[in-house]
Amino acid sequence: MNTPRHPNKTPSLMVQGCTSDAGKTVLVAALCRVLARRGVRVAPFKPQNMALNSAVTIDGGEIGRAQALQALAAGVPAQIDFNPILLKPSTDRRAQVIIHGQAIHDLDARAYHEYKPRAMKAVLESWERLCASYACVVVEGAGSPAEINLRDRDIANMGFAEVVDCPVILIADIDRGGVFAHLVGTLDLLSPSEQARVKGFVINRFRGDISLLEPGLRWLEERTGKPVIGVLPYLHGLYLDAEDALPRAKEDKVNPRLQVIAPACPRISNHNDLDPLRFHPDVDFTIVGPHDAVPACDLIVLPGSKAVQSDLEWLRKMGWEEAILRHLRYGGKLIGICGGLQMLGQQLHDPLGLEGKPGSAPGLGLLDFETTLAPEKTLENVSGTLTLPGAPAFTGYRIHMGVSSGPALLRPATRLDQPTAGSPEGAVSADGQVMATYCHGLFDSPDALSGLLEWTGYQPSGRFDPNARRERDLERLADAVEDKLDLELLAQWLPGLRMAGLTD
Repeated sequence: MNTPRHPNKTPSLMVQGCTSDAGKTVLVAALCRVLARRGVRVAPFKPQNMALNSAVTIDGGEIGRAQALQALAAGVPAQIDFNPILLKPSTDRRAQVIIHGQAIHDLDARAYHEYKPRAMKAVLESWERLCASYACVVVEGAGSPAEINLRDRDIANMGFAEVVDCPVILIADIDRGGVFAHLVGTLDLLSPSEQARVKGFVINRFRGDISLLEPGLRWLEERTGKPVIGVLPYLHGLYLDAEDALPRAKEDKVNPRLQVIAPACPRISNHNDLDPLRFHPDVDFTIVGPHDAVPACDLIVLPGSKAVQSDLEWLRKMGWEEAILRHLRYGGKLIGICGGLQMLGQQLHDPLGLEGKPGSAPGLGLLDFETTLAPEKTLENVSGTLTLPGAPAFTGYRIHMGVSSGPALLRPATRLDQPTAGSPEGAVSADGQVMATYCHGLFDSPDALSGLLEWTGYQPSGRFDPNARRERDLERLADAVEDKLDLELLAQWLPGLRMAGLTD
């Protein structure tokens, strides 16, 4: 195990989880908001992230979408140092390696394991810059620290914490079951120095009578000698950008009237584009999984993909091509975003094998253009208007590898403010049924969201603002953390909580 070489001088706390999706992301976001809304300049930090949901930073790089959410919670612009290493899997064994916001390598798992010492240097460079610029840093681990096969050269969990001498709390999801086994087992699998670094436990997503849980909490504290810092309730309907996992369940709605579906492709990316549809009160939104029948609907959205050719092949195997053509024959609407745009063209060319085997494949042929993948990645925040009645405005971002060209692009879907005002982008079919764009985030802008729903032939019952909803839920999450966690105990390692006047 690494010994500390970069002792921490800036107050920090690391949240590690017993499993993926245990609640690390939301707890870090909540702590950032608790501190920020009381005037503490706090930075989120995730040394290494493996995710296909990403965002463009203010300094022109790419980081995990979860760290952009945490930056929003902290009230600071997203920057590359918040997530210095981002891995974007293109297959089960290979991933694009993004360092300080830029795609540097495409490596298989073993090659990346050998590369980790160099990756750690990038992590520590970002760490030192954040420590010099912020009053405190709240750190998120990745997966679980008890993954024995990955402990050698670890840069994401205890390997990082040991090097920078950062205290750790463990969070586990009681909704999954086995929460005491998760916590005790994880702790037992750590080395003695790592066990000492763990300062306590947080139990997430609890619902029920807390008095029935208390005997277990006392047992856990006696068994481990570590305090339970708090038990967070199950907060239904949180509108927060997921790191990578698809939503577990549909949102409960009183009377949704517009049917919208999207395929759960194996390499789906930036599926947070779909969140405004999931939460819109008028929309019955469904993610259609493998081998599920494709239901009738008003709108199909083909989201982004990290492996467009292989995901398109998967769509064909799952019967989506026939379903899409049937949907269009009956007058339905179709939107392709980023990788979804590329699928809608005549041909997909990947001569360098950037997302799989080199070669070409036929697209769905619904728009007359072709796409050729190239090593250079487009990374930019954008604004503009849709080419729909009223020219609804939007802000978003573009993250893609590939250049599309063809006559269909003469009927653009959007007009961007950059590089010059009115720059055409994307495509709309001659019959107005199919729209394609490289712009992520269209549905996040209230005017564009309403315009797109009206384009389907439906008049929304009211204005829905996804950004305002996200902001309310960040506040709701922070309120729950203030109410249920022992902030005085946390302030031993995050003095910023005392600075905020929370523990007086």
